[in-house]
Amino acid sequence: MHCHISAARRGHFLWLVPFLWTLALGLWGLSRDDSVWRDEAATWQVAGRSAGDIWNMLGNVDAVHGLYYLLMHGLFEVFGASTTTLRLPSVLAVAAAAACVALIGRRLGGLWTGLGGGLALGLLPAVQFYLQEGRPYALIAAGAGLSTLLLVSLLGSASGSGSGSDSRGGSGPGRRGGSGPGRRGGSGPGRRAWPRWTAYGTTVLVCALLNWLSLLILPAHAVTLWWVRAGRGVWLRWAAYGAGALAGALPLILFSRGQSDQVSWIPPLTWHMLIGPGILLAVGGLAARADRPDRTGLSVAAVGLPLLAVPQLGLIGLSLVQPLFLDRYVLFSMVGLALLIGAALGAAVRACAPRFPRAADLLVPGVVGVAALALLPVELGKRAPASRVDDVLAVAGEVARVKQDGDAVLFVPAARRDTALVSPGAFTGLSDLALARTPVASATLKGEEAEPARIRAALLAQRRVLLVTDAAKVAKAPSAERDKTKAAVLREHFAVVEDRQVRGRRVTVYERRG
Repeated sequence: MHCHISAARRGHFLWLVPFLWTLALGLWGLSRDDSVWRDEAATWQVAGRSAGDIWNMLGNVDAVHGLYYLLMHGLFEVFGASTTTLRLPSVLAVAAAAACVALIGRRLGGLWTGLGGGLALGLLPAVQFYLQEGRPYALIAAGAGLSTLLLVSLLGSASGSGSGSDSRGGSGPGRRGGSGPGRRGGSGPGRRAWPRWTAYGTTVLVCALLNWLSLLILPAHAVTLWWVRAGRGVWLRWAAYGAGALAGALPLILFSRGQSDQVSWIPPLTWHMLIGPGILLAVGGLAARADRPDRTGLSVAAVGLPLLAVPQLGLIGLSLVQPLFLDRYVLFSMVGLALLIGAALGAAVRACAPRFPRAADLLVPGVVGVAALALLPVELGKRAPASRVDDVLAVAGEVARVKQDGDAVLFVPAARRDTALVSPGAFTGLSDLALARTPVASATLKGEEAEPARIRAALLAQRRVLLVTDAAKVAKAPSAERDKTKAAVLREHFAVVEDRQVRGRRVTVYERRG
């Protein structure tokens, strides 16, 4: 009896261990040597605007990230603009997702399944990247974890099963028992179920407002319901609350489609791009087989495998119509992979326990420790400035060093103006020759530039010009007429006197010939 109570207590606080572990991983090297790259710079400069200015901008660009920008605006107002304020929400979000994985895993597969899955999430290389990223994808992963936890709770209520609490990964609800959840057609008494269903629909909706591709979690959950042969009542409730979330996000989906040119740079799907998803699905499938799931019971495989596979395959299918395949859009599917890894670890503990009971208790911590050490080069790499394409703060420092009174500045392409928007102090005293309307005044991310003829005339009136552009290894040939004009005038009438490349960006100082 005492051992049972001790195990139950350990299980009750199980979520805290993965939460703190993931939090520590996220806080480690959070500033990345005080670097901010171009995607994060967009968050930084928009969050610094007023709520009204952000709303005006969303009518022209980035409507899909509107809720996230408003959230970060509030945090910048309260805590100030810094790399910590920029990235800490993502750290906390992934830590929360890890806690959800632990709770789901414990409920379905036992203590070691939950602990193993929760600890594994923060170590996945894709998660390592977005763990410290000032963008919304980690928040969506947390929402995916919470909505899945709520669904599992509702399905567990439908089957009337308890939660697994065996300290060595004992059986959870529905494991090999054959009693599929939902066969009674409901999800417990209505007064107890409706708050969780409401929380489920609200969570899915918030994730969709952060990025509507997160709605791919709905078909993933539908596969889970099909797998466990959910009853008619569960299906109806899921459909109603899922449809409510979809309806709430539909205006954003339709409006943001008018801004689809923002993703026009994404390349068409190729066979090479399918290697990564293929590896993930293979790993997930092997982990699911190791757990030997019941074909009708509520198991880790029934939840984790659809959560991993459906978003990946769904995004591939959408990319056949319009190129959209970026791993960050389905980062939340890593919650499914972590659950499956936890299931495999739980199965290993159960296999080891009869012969080596003491070793079984050390198996999960040992595997996680070895994995952390093996992935140390990856972990260090994700925390280095070189892990990103560029660094807008480093190039701003170079501008501050080389500028002189009376200098002018140009940006090629115009999007490289982000460095001046994030670090305006470094550009004090410089005349932005091409800018006709500021980003705030034009309600855009990069501002509106003058016509090529006006840029040419302004350039020819200057003695010294600083050009901020991409480093040679990542730079693309100018495509806009304005940028071609800038390059032609500088080439014909100016000479390079200094050229500095730092962390993916380049500052070139030109002086007028003659």
